[in-house]
Amino acid sequence: MTDVIDTARAWRDQDPDEETRAELDALIADASAGADGALAELHDRFDTRLAFGTAGLRGRIEAGSNRMNRVLVSQAAAGFAAFLLSREEHPSVVIGYDGRKNSQVFATDSARIMAGAGVRAVLLPRPLPTPVLAFAVRHLATSAGIMVTASHNPPADNGYKVYLGGEDRGSQIVPPVDGEIADRILEIAASANVLELRRSDDFEMAGEGVLDEYVRRTASLSRGTPSTLRYVYTAMHGVGWETARRVFLEAGFADPIPVAAQIEPNAAFPTVAFPNPEEPGAMDLAFTTATESAAELVVANDPDADRLAIGVPGADGGWERLSGNEVGALLGWRAAERLAEAGEAGTLAASIVSSPALERVAKEYNLEYVDTLTGFKWVSRVPGLSYGYEEALGYLVDPRKVRDKDGISAAVDFIALVSELKAAGKSLLNHRADFAARFGAFESAQISIRVTDLGDIPVMMSRLRSRPPQAIGGVAVRQVDDFTDGFAGLPASDILRIWLEDGSRVIVRPSGTEPKVKAYIDASSAEGTAAERRSQARAAVDRLAAGVSEFLY
Repeated sequence: MTDVIDTARAWRDQDPDEETRAELDALIADASAGADGALAELHDRFDTRLAFGTAGLRGRIEAGSNRMNRVLVSQAAAGFAAFLLSREEHPSVVIGYDGRKNSQVFATDSARIMAGAGVRAVLLPRPLPTPVLAFAVRHLATSAGIMVTASHNPPADNGYKVYLGGEDRGSQIVPPVDGEIADRILEIAASANVLELRRSDDFEMAGEGVLDEYVRRTASLSRGTPSTLRYVYTAMHGVGWETARRVFLEAGFADPIPVAAQIEPNAAFPTVAFPNPEEPGAMDLAFTTATESAAELVVANDPDADRLAIGVPGADGGWERLSGNEVGALLGWRAAERLAEAGEAGTLAASIVSSPALERVAKEYNLEYVDTLTGFKWVSRVPGLSYGYEEALGYLVDPRKVRDKDGISAAVDFIALVSELKAAGKSLLNHRADFAARFGAFESAQISIRVTDLGDIPVMMSRLRSRPPQAIGGVAVRQVDDFTDGFAGLPASDILRIWLEDGSRVIVRPSGTEPKVKAYIDASSAEGTAAERRSQARAAVDRLAAGVSEFLY
């Protein structure tokens, strides 16, 4: 008991935040008095620390080494500064932040510590979308970028993403760099009191020129055709509205119809249980607004605007949210058409768990296609990339401008697509049927099993490796690809890909951000009419989903 209480006291003594310091004082007092649960809570907060990896840091805002707070962020900033200084004599970093609790505080702490360490630090002027920060790394030619955001995580969370410039061209970090940065952070944590770290207010504030140029280049994706399309936009209580609206208007689109209750940044996310457009119910207010305003399209960004969700009028008179794979395939078709019109070669890419539909598009247009591991840090690094996506609502339609998923750029491209279809007297659902008629119908589903003990995940994966299913949903298994030691040119990863005799597949992997094991199911059909193809592919996915549930549970 004494050890963890002493550790907590040492942490408290270097904490510059009154709120987390008081929170820790109360926990220490309760634990010292033998209060139920207080000691266990201290162990949960201090027996380990948030691991810095390719996704940076992400966790709940509370005191402790296993939480997001000013001590942990200060250690991360100092460690990252040491890493940058080990690579360059005069490194630089641009820092952005969203509207979550403490985002501006964490960003300012990072800027002061970077400047104090001798790194040229540039802070974006206010809460802005993650794609603006990713763009700024390249636009300002900095050595690195930091974005303080927890994206679409629960309200109590925050996070810390890291990008590299130079040869990395503004992409998020990948191994072994993440380990090198993590080592520097641990050195700081073991040797320095963060209150004694050198800080300086000699950092720069970025001018409006960064945002202006992002807006100009993103708006140019519309091809300059004015549009009268009526569309609803929601920022999901995040930071997308100011930037997205400017882009849409400059692109020649009509003024978006806002979901008023969700349009301004609000760290409490009061209208959604989980601020992720993929979650059931998250887009209900947007659909209600669209119905009331007779809109033709719904556009939703997640809170840091790097993801995009699309809603369209359904055949039954209601609203239908397109899946990430559907949006990804349609934008990929559009990218392939652009390349064909320009007479250019190019490469399309998607994460391995995304639909095979994009590969089919690439083959039809004689383009290169690349599968990557999950995570946009891999998609963005594909050589010669013209377009990339991942099924979790991430799309990169303009790799020359930014090397990360960008929900605002993707929104421009999609609004332009629907506007062009409208001008031709067609709907998005007509266009989706055209896709099925030309390339085949592709359907997908995802099943997640949440665990309370993270130790259950390797047990589940080991059991599946030792006893893989012989059939799923009544269809025989043809082949199992194990990525433990790498496979098909991809780095080692905890992934199993199961091929079935009818050409469908199931991919099983642990989630990279949540305590879950995920199964991704894909099936396709090229027989019959477009409607028949979609029906057959959906039926196959449904059968597989029932079978996957049986062997995973």
